[in-house]
Amino acid sequence: QVQLVESGGGLVQTGGSLRLSCAASGSIFSDNTMAWYRQAPGKQREMVAFITSTGGINYADSVKGRFTISRDNARNTVFLQMNSLKPEDTAVYYCNGGALWRVDAGAFASWGQGTQVTVSS
Repeated sequence: QVQLVESGGGLVQTGGSLRLSCAASGSIFSDNTMAWYRQAPGKQREMVAFITSTGGINYADSVKGRFTISRDNARNTVFLQMNSLKPEDTAVYYCNGGALWRVDAGAFASWGQGTQVTVSS
């Protein structure tokens, strides 16, 4: 059973930075694309960034140039460095992983508890 544990969220002022971590159990990392998603109150969950097993990376337009995704396969961990944070980045952030089509669709049966990011203006 895949388990995902997100951490690193918190309260930060506009322009600040946070580094999120996601530790995954099982073999989810070895051949799969990993992604970060976020869900703001009253909104649908959206993908923020993904990184493939070979290091290919894609970002949502809203975070390009501000967020950086990376992965440590030896530690089964994916990171999201978030800089120049804005109030609209406020959301619960989740990670997940699988085949690229599944990551793109966000089609997962289970999710971790997420980590809250709050950016004050």
